[in-house]
Amino acid sequence: MTDRTSPFANRILIGSATVLVLLVAVLLAYNANSGLPFVPTYNVNVQVPDAAGLIAGDGVLIGGARVGYIGSITGAKASSGRPFAVLHLKLNSSTPPLPADSTDLVRPVSPLGEKYLQITRGTSSKTLKAGSTIALSKTHLPVEIDDFFNMFNQRTRAAAQTNLNEFGDGFAGRGADLNRALSQIQPLVSNLLPVMNNLLDRRTRWAQLFPSLEQAAHEVVGVADQQAQLFVGLDATFTPLSQATAALRAAIAGGPPALETATRDLPQQGPFIDDTAALFHRFRPTFASLGKASAQLVPTEQAGIPALKRAPQLNDRLVATFNALDNFVQDPRTLPGLVLLTDTARLLKPTVAFIEPEQTQCNYLTLFFRNFENSLSESDVIGSMLDVNALPLPQLGFKLHNAEAGPSSGPANGPPASRFKHLPIVKQSLVDDSFLHSNPYPYTAAPGQPAVCEAGNERYLKGRIYIGHAPLQGSTTDKTKRVLP
Repeated sequence: MTDRTSPFANRILIGSATVLVLLVAVLLAYNANSGLPFVPTYNVNVQVPDAAGLIAGDGVLIGGARVGYIGSITGAKASSGRPFAVLHLKLNSSTPPLPADSTDLVRPVSPLGEKYLQITRGTSSKTLKAGSTIALSKTHLPVEIDDFFNMFNQRTRAAAQTNLNEFGDGFAGRGADLNRALSQIQPLVSNLLPVMNNLLDRRTRWAQLFPSLEQAAHEVVGVADQQAQLFVGLDATFTPLSQATAALRAAIAGGPPALETATRDLPQQGPFIDDTAALFHRFRPTFASLGKASAQLVPTEQAGIPALKRAPQLNDRLVATFNALDNFVQDPRTLPGLVLLTDTARLLKPTVAFIEPEQTQCNYLTLFFRNFENSLSESDVIGSMLDVNALPLPQLGFKLHNAEAGPSSGPANGPPASRFKHLPIVKQSLVDDSFLHSNPYPYTAAPGQPAVCEAGNERYLKGRIYIGHAPLQGSTTDKTKRVLP
């Protein structure tokens, strides 16, 4: 028999105590990220250029193990006036004191934006006392993806986004061709590593190539305008020459015989050339006066003389570049690399041969991108939506006929809609279309095929199954044009 005077006999008291214990447990669990009460901590401050997305309660890790959390974040200002953030860390009391030369790094937990602070212990024998601060110079901030793309202006970012979407859609639509290309590119991938090792060998002096190119570009900065004018003049010269292609072709065809004749006869013309050189030497005063008299030659001379004076200095600095280029050409490993590039072009030739007519004659690639873009034209604040329509096909229920609306023993083969006059007109049309029509590989004007664009131009034959090349309604595709942003 229970003693009613005992406090454990009071059900209301026992229930209240249970609820209180549960509330305390929930409160402790909710505040676990901010530390448990009455638990001692090892407090350290860290100076960072900015909080970089960190918030109070984010974890602190050393060697991949969580050793504490960020208690709070405050702002401060350096003597130069530059603002920075101070992270007030609460580390577990069991954590050994940090060496004075310890460094920290803000790291992402996932692509969703959550961050944590990583501390790398130093090697100094001097340790940081509780309340000490890791200086701003010991902090490293990674380059965030948004910081990388912020260096581009709005139009460039929009263009990059469009390119990414279009190229992604293009790759997604060419799965079979990509599979074939990847299977055929295996020789290049297998031999790429030894080729790159040879290219990066110290004996090739590859590291000197780009500094030499930079130096050469720096040398011609002063004559950039003159070089631009030179190309303008070359355009004025070669434009008329392009109208005489037949004569130029004939001249080029006669070049080899002329070279053989020159090789045979020029040594015998040496005395004549010496006399000609002496004659032009005497003409030097005449040429000097000609420069002053010709209004057309004066601008050329004025721009060319300073450039020619600086040319020896440029030539001296180009020696290392040409030596490196000569060594590269003479290197016995260069020819195998060129052979591999030739093999790559040969392997890609069949793919390009099939892709080229699909675009140049049928315009399929551009039409695919345009239609795919239209299917994603609907959007809201969350993102774009794929524009699709459900097509509920009726289940015909005939033993001798198969349909596409459910399980069947063979391809869909009707029957005609005349047997379903009791159905609405819309469903009768769906029944009338319950015949399999399949053309797994339509003509795209590819090599070995008729020069027609069959995909998208097949005539639908109602009332019967048709597999293969159906009659065409035409062999033209829509033209697309570039839409400027």
